[in-house]
Amino acid sequence: IVGVDEVGRGPLAGPVTAAAVRLDPVRIPQGLADSKVLSAPRREALAASIRTSAAVSLAHASVDEIDRLNILHASHLAMSRAVAGLPAADHALIDGNRVPPGLPCEAVAIVKGDARCLSIAAASIVAKVARDALMVDLAQQFPGYEWERNAGYPTKAHLAALRNLGVTPHHRRSFAPVHNLLWQGKP
Repeated sequence: IVGVDEVGRGPLAGPVTAAAVRLDPVRIPQGLADSKVLSAPRREALAASIRTSAAVSLAHASVDEIDRLNILHASHLAMSRAVAGLPAADHALIDGNRVPPGLPCEAVAIVKGDARCLSIAAASIVAKVARDALMVDLAQQFPGYEWERNAGYPTKAHLAALRNLGVTPHHRRSFAPVHNLLWQGKP
């Protein structure tokens, strides 16, 4: 049984990232919880512990895929890729209210699963730590957007940088603030 979660549906920039985690029942890290309620240092420590004690698969859906498919379908694509990256899962527990189509195993969706299921919580932690690290790397390549702090979410500083610095290749053109900025003043 694998837990599956994604992170990065709401940001204006960067991919959506999913993780699938198969916990070892005798080596479950202590303190697993929804990644949103953990401090960054605690998430990082838990992610390292999860990677050494469980089977983990990470996957992304790119900005181009998000813009082409929409964020829901891109999130499902990332989740499907994450599950496919693990050896033969029998069953997947998916955070949310929908099961992604095309999974290689049976699955059930669990609303607020990251707070109710340890394997989904583990997946949420691994996905969040991986995506945050990716956004820190992108922030070094594209300074001024504060992605190292906001992970691409539409903070005041990020929106101001969009207006002042423009749109990067890592911005989601289908998201309203980016789309509207690109089409300002065009006939």
